[in-house]
Amino acid sequence: MDNSREIDHLEKIVLETGAIYKAAPFLRDRILHRLVIVADQNTYDAAGKALEESLQSQGLKTKLCLLEPNAAGDVVADEQAVVQLLLEVDPGTTDGLIAVGAGTIHDIVRFASHKTGIPFVSIPTAPSVDGFTSAGAPLIIRGIKKTVAAVPPIAIFADVHVLMKAPQPLVAAGFGDMLGKYTSLFDWKVSRLTGGEPYSEQAAVITEQALKSCIQHAAEIGERTEEGIRILMTALIESGIAMLLFGQSHPASGAEHHLSHHWEMAYLRRGNRALLHGAKVGVACAEISRLYHAAVDEGKFPGRQPKALLEHGDQIREWLTEVPSASRIRELLVLAGGPSTLEELGVDEDLFTESLREAHLVRYNRHTLLRALNEA
Repeated sequence: MDNSREIDHLEKIVLETGAIYKAAPFLRDRILHRLVIVADQNTYDAAGKALEESLQSQGLKTKLCLLEPNAAGDVVADEQAVVQLLLEVDPGTTDGLIAVGAGTIHDIVRFASHKTGIPFVSIPTAPSVDGFTSAGAPLIIRGIKKTVAAVPPIAIFADVHVLMKAPQPLVAAGFGDMLGKYTSLFDWKVSRLTGGEPYSEQAAVITEQALKSCIQHAAEIGERTEEGIRILMTALIESGIAMLLFGQSHPASGAEHHLSHHWEMAYLRRGNRALLHGAKVGVACAEISRLYHAAVDEGKFPGRQPKALLEHGDQIREWLTEVPSASRIRELLVLAGGPSTLEELGVDEDLFTESLREAHLVRYNRHTLLRALNEA
């Protein structure tokens, strides 16, 4: 699998105070003079307005696309948002797109960038997800979440001053997204062993080291110190680069993400306000850890003992020792200032039970232990 072109696509990463003011010289150097800034009202206030003024002061032409929320009040990466952006793009005239925001806005922009061939630049406004460098876009199409082909940004300008002002729930969500690597890395090994799925030791090591750096500085992240925010954002970017190197989301997305996606689609069907992605992933990680330890360590299965454990029990048991208990994961979530239980998150017992039974169908090509347990 050759992903060198995608890595080369990401030319520059700036993570420092005042980073947004380095975007204009970068864009001028690359002769990207006619730009569409994509934001929502909150992210425009957080960084978009200052960026817009900076670009215009250096002679760049900008058009603003303020993404509109849905009926529940959320900006969602769905067909309506994608079309709203595409209508603002002038083929043959627009030189570049700029994503100002977090995960949802980046997913919309990276898909539009892929479809139009117009490069985009990333301006994160919160350290809330690891998808800033992603080459795939999880979109909601007719109420179903699908990851579709997209492109990474050509540059990231992450302003520490802006990131430190992000609301605590968004910071905690970024930490939760990183905690999910405990179960995603485990599931990736299981998938390779039981399903013959591709694996990269390099991508696994990058992801594991990024996770460990967050765990070591969980208190600073929860307190939103400059060091804590810088460490969290670095880890999120590194996790994204691991996925970019590998070419797929395996290093950072296992059963915990499948639960999160299932909950997201259910909330959309109900017309409920969306839950933060990383907050869902963090709580789902604790629940998947509880389920996996009960199955592997205690022999408690939803149905029968799965073939994977009958054939590879010793190896899977060894790998699972690297996944903390559910109680430890909850302690870390509390330390970072985020929800740690289903009740705090807002996921009811019926939806949770349904998701444990059906979430593996969200990405049925992944041979997670959750899939093995459900199909036994």
